[in-house]
Amino acid sequence: MERTNRKTRTGIVISDKTNKTRIVQIKRDFRAPMYEKVLTKSKKLYVHDEENLSHTGDKVKVMETRPLSKLKRWTLVEIVKKA
Repeated sequence: MERTNRKTRTGIVISDKTNKTRIVQIKRDFRAPMYEKVLTKSKKLYVHDEENLSHTGDKVKVMETRPLSKLKRWTLVEIVKKA
C-alpha cells in the first residue's frame, strides 16, 4: 500500500465538455454552530482526466496534485460509479 499525504475527495462530474478536463462538484454537510441546522456546501474542482474516461453524472474519486494549469490542481483516481 502506497503512503501519501495527498487529499482525496469524492464527487459528481457536472461537466465533460473540455478535453482532458472534468468539472467535479464536491458536496459536504455540516452543522451550523449557532442554530444546529444541517447545511450543505458545494465546491467545483477542475480535474485532469488524461484519457477522457469519465462523463457527466459519474461519481469519481479525485486526488490533489501539483498545479497542471491555471485552475487544475486535481487528478482523476478512479470512477466509483458510472452514470
